[in-house]
Amino acid sequence: MSLPDLIFVSLENWDEIWRRNQFVCANLARRHPRMKILFVGLPRNLSNDLRQGRITALRTPATVAVPGLQNVVLTHPWKLLPDSLPLGRRLNEWIARRHIRRVATELGIVDPVLWLNPHSAVHLVGRLPARRVIYDVTDDWISLTQSHSLRELTRAQDAALCRSADAVIVCSGRLLEMKRQLSGNVHLIPNGVDAEHYRLVLDGHGPLPPEAGRWKRPVFGYTGTVHPDRVDLELVAGVAARMPQASLVLLGPQYLSPSDLSRLRALPNVFLPGPVPYSRLPDFMRAFDVCITPHLTTDFTESLNPIKLWEYLAAGKPIVSTDVAGFRDYPALVRIARTPDEFVAALSDALEEGVALADARRNEARRHAWDERVDRIERLVASCGRSGSS
Repeated sequence: MSLPDLIFVSLENWDEIWRRNQFVCANLARRHPRMKILFVGLPRNLSNDLRQGRITALRTPATVAVPGLQNVVLTHPWKLLPDSLPLGRRLNEWIARRHIRRVATELGIVDPVLWLNPHSAVHLVGRLPARRVIYDVTDDWISLTQSHSLRELTRAQDAALCRSADAVIVCSGRLLEMKRQLSGNVHLIPNGVDAEHYRLVLDGHGPLPPEAGRWKRPVFGYTGTVHPDRVDLELVAGVAARMPQASLVLLGPQYLSPSDLSRLRALPNVFLPGPVPYSRLPDFMRAFDVCITPHLTTDFTESLNPIKLWEYLAAGKPIVSTDVAGFRDYPALVRIARTPDEFVAALSDALEEGVALADARRNEARRHAWDERVDRIERLVASCGRSGSS
């Protein structure tokens, strides 16, 4: 199967913390070494740097190749003014279009498929040479906590992109219901997992990461973004107070306010080690006794298809979660709790479980491999390629 080149506009940068976009692009690149992928990461934000007195943007290279994936090139346009100013947003969009068009031409990318992850990339549709447009929706960004004006802008951009894209991909059933109202060509392709990557969580031996030396057993571990729209901070604090002998570890990038961060750091048995590279994640998870998901139950979290669900299953260890999308679908493999007291009880039960369900969890994870997800994406991209230019 031959695939057209791809301009892939991402919500995140390509870094050591792998997310859906990197799994998809890396898998496609390995399968199709002659396919060129231009991965557009976050802009070099000069305006923010100037306000913060930093020069990070000036140090960020504009365009680099991905080590080990020579047919994937990363690029970062400039962002000169705040997007909160309508004139600034239009200028930044114009700069981004010129930058992407120039880099694509230098790479010899001709008549590509345009894959858009952020709703704000709607300005690229019809203004970049592309045979077809795919909009990949991973979250309900409209329900995220934000100002009224930003929410309405998000709603308008999302609706316009759903209507103008040739195909819309969603990762959850909730998003499928929402986007079917806006597009007649919506495809449900959930997130996945490389189950083999997590085999060492149960089967590995040797010393644990040095950071784990501070964690008293039992260790209840969370992996993922520590964001106030995701993590139920009241629940975390409540469980920490009720189980002072245990450690609660929230592993991943944190986006908490200074006050929330100070509050958690004041709890002696709550740890926030920060982000961990994908390559090292299984080593850290070896130190967990139970994998936890203390998520809020909101419209936003109901839209998610958490990658951590598949990673926890692949790890094989006991799982305790709040009553959120994805996790509630596996009552035989995941303990569901709705209050701090229920969470504590579920954690206590999970500690008594042993390895009885480990194989069942790992077998379930293998059914949700990234290879299968990318098979479906590959067919969709190939169908765009056969359709010719629009």
